[in-house]
Amino acid sequence: MNTEISKSRKIAAWIIAGLLTALYLFSASGKLFLHPEQMEQMHLANWRIIIALGEIVSALLFLVPKTNKFGTLLLSSFMGGAIIVHMTGGMSIVLPVVVLLFVWAGFWLRNPDFFKLK
Repeated sequence: MNTEISKSRKIAAWIIAGLLTALYLFSASGKLFLHPEQMEQMHLANWRIIIALGEIVSALLFLVPKTNKFGTLLLSSFMGGAIIVHMTGGMSIVLPVVVLLFVWAGFWLRNPDFFKLK
């Protein structure tokens, strides 16, 4: 079952995917180059390069239509980890939850058939 997606839905999906990819690339660059001390505060300094590379790969997989299912899975897992780190560190979980909701919204806009019962 292949349902044609409307033009406005495609545009919204690409806007969300583009903004999320930019957000993750900016976040990864911060971990790599701008503010590595933030990772030390969260006791993740030894993992910052792996986390940043994971962000980059996951965001790019999410952006590409053929691999966006894998990207969604990876970004969902990634944001789940971010939520846990925020919770255990006494930080607000609002931002990672909102970003996760946008990941899911972008996935739903691009893959409407995924949620249909057959």
